[in-house]
Amino acid sequence: MTDLNPTSTIRILTTGGTIEKSYSEADGTLKNRASIIRDGLIASLRLPYTHLELESVLNKDSLEMDDGDRQLIADAIARTAGQGEPIVVLHGTDTMSNTAEYCHRALGKPPVAVVFTGAMKPMGFIDSDARQNVTEALLAARLLPPGFYIAFHNRVFEVPGVRKNRETGTFEAVAGE
Repeated sequence: MTDLNPTSTIRILTTGGTIEKSYSEADGTLKNRASIIRDGLIASLRLPYTHLELESVLNKDSLEMDDGDRQLIADAIARTAGQGEPIVVLHGTDTMSNTAEYCHRALGKPPVAVVFTGAMKPMGFIDSDARQNVTEALLAARLLPPGFYIAFHNRVFEVPGVRKNRETGTFEAVAGE
């Protein structure tokens, strides 16, 4: 298969969640703070054919998000999608499918691929799945047709119709949706 778009831009919208949590030695807490995505994860990826543009929309644990926060994310997606480049949304896993479905209902089919992803363990942890999930989401965003998706643990799910399975610690398709 030939790469029809050898050089591209992908927009990354950050919202917080486990993927962006960092440990503070001063107070012994693991919290969402200023985004560590640019200096930690993005700087370490080798993407010579991809230009990444980051925008921080929120910096919250997804369990603390409400529909007002989801509307901010939907607004950012609508504004960013107008630039014609695929979007990756970094989001907490606990309510990621809720936000993706909210955006799907609010915006309908976007003009670009919008791929949500996150991590079960913070990016700074040795056994974190953050690098894998983000790398896979970036590739999926380049290859998928316009629509809303969740990319997680080497699988891509179309939204709606996906949920987090807390027992297995990953995402799965929901039958009948």
